[in-house]
Amino acid sequence: MPASFALGIDFGTNSVRALIVNTRTGAEVGAQVYNYPSGVDGIIVDAKDPHMARQRPQDYVRGLEASVRGALRAAKGVKGFRAENVVGIGVDTTGSTPLPVDAAGTPLALHKEFANNPNAMAWLWKDHTARAEAEEITAAAHAHAPDFTQGCGGTYSSEWFFSKLLHLARVDKKVFRAAASFVEHCDWIPGLLCGDTAPQRLKRSVCAAGHKAMFNKAAWHGLPPQSFWSGIDARLDGIIATLYQEAYTADTRVGGLCPVWAKKLGLPEGIAVAVGAFDAHLGAVGSGIKPGVLVKILGTSSCDMMVFPDTKDLGFIPGLCGIVNGSILPGHFGVEAGQSAVGDIFNWVVKQLVPADVQKRAAKNTHGYLIEQGLRQKPGEHGLLVLDWHNGNRTVLVDQNLTGLIVGLTLGTRVEDIYRACIEGTAFGARAILERLAQHGVTAESVVTCGGLAEKNPLLMQIYADVLGVPMRLSRSAQTCALGAAMYGAVAGRAHPSIAIAQQAMGGLKSLSYKPKAANVAVYNKLYLLYKKLHDLFGTRAASANCADVMKELLRVRTQAVAR
Repeated sequence: MPASFALGIDFGTNSVRALIVNTRTGAEVGAQVYNYPSGVDGIIVDAKDPHMARQRPQDYVRGLEASVRGALRAAKGVKGFRAENVVGIGVDTTGSTPLPVDAAGTPLALHKEFANNPNAMAWLWKDHTARAEAEEITAAAHAHAPDFTQGCGGTYSSEWFFSKLLHLARVDKKVFRAAASFVEHCDWIPGLLCGDTAPQRLKRSVCAAGHKAMFNKAAWHGLPPQSFWSGIDARLDGIIATLYQEAYTADTRVGGLCPVWAKKLGLPEGIAVAVGAFDAHLGAVGSGIKPGVLVKILGTSSCDMMVFPDTKDLGFIPGLCGIVNGSILPGHFGVEAGQSAVGDIFNWVVKQLVPADVQKRAAKNTHGYLIEQGLRQKPGEHGLLVLDWHNGNRTVLVDQNLTGLIVGLTLGTRVEDIYRACIEGTAFGARAILERLAQHGVTAESVVTCGGLAEKNPLLMQIYADVLGVPMRLSRSAQTCALGAAMYGAVAGRAHPSIAIAQQAMGGLKSLSYKPKAANVAVYNKLYLLYKKLHDLFGTRAASANCADVMKELLRVRTQAVAR
């Protein structure tokens, strides 16, 4: 029999990438990345409001065609590949990234009337303009029985679906009234590929619905009822009727590739298209997630993923981004946590803090230079401690009104010190998440990383191993989100009977492993206790948080590090 192939399409924060994978061997035979051309690195921003982050849906459409065609061109040179042997397509996107759409499911921003109105565009996951609305939704949910936030850690976020809808209703009545419905990016793309984006017929992703829209079929029959939303704001009257009450796992077939998009992409009609999901969740699938394995997707932000068999009672875990049955693997609760900024923090250092002489020495590779300098330092040597809340805290505090902090600055502090300290700060934030999961019975026996940072930053990987106290492994693929999407495409196309078997056939890990170093672990254990003091002082209302000793202890740790 000829080899079969699956196509994974990964819509990230700044670009879309397509990946063609051999369903038997996991060989990646063709790939192409398309950078979104609009705005700043593909993001429509507002100089007056740093919390706004939108995207033009036409960038998605153009990127879909360009990336897939590019991947097919790359694959043509591979022995045994033929476009007609592509059996399935899987899709992942950022989220929550809802689009206001008309009755046909066309994004309003594709209409001339709304083309340049950011409120009619896709509301990117990192848009935090709805902070006040998130607080209102959280308070209303806590006052309701049942509490609709019990599946998302007890706090609803400004990054999520209904916060953004409510904010839109308040700031732009014209766009809100023009919208027949609101559709997650990961739901819209599969519908587009199948030729039917009508909101009432889209197969909505349980990953998006459960983690970002408080969907729970077992507990309250779907989305929170209309009465709940009307009680928050009358402008949401009738909103549930425009949405959905069913959601599906990513191994579900949406339909076949329609003639229009088959021609655009250069693929045969009728190829199976799977239900979409979020990038981090499918990145976990591509990294081989299973019970006991924590997958860290490290990029501009980070997502921590675990799964837990749905035959066991998991219960409520405060401060998480969600616990949703089937959101990562069918038959398992998908457990999501994460940090609102990781790579974005390191980019901030490079863009804002690097002096001219360092830029000159770096020779256009500033990150590489700072990584090299950081590798020469010992833990604690710079004397700094960073709170990693430059873009708010996603887990475990769930507070987008928090901001970053650097403690321990002196007149001798250099930019490479700050760079390393920022990496350590994100590692401490990751440890706080790991500890919260362990407190509730979800224990990580191993950690697998994926994403650009894991591939490019050995300093980060060693620091994380030392701070978390566990070996850090890397997914074999550099495109794990697209690979996870391709795996579900393979299942939808019947190349594999289940996602577990697809993972075994198409995935794998690199041999490289970053192991904790005992001396480093000891220092970081001390520094983490200081981090937790700052964490509790600035992030909670704990009256016992006294930080009078933090700066002095940092100096002691620094003196000991220099003496070693």
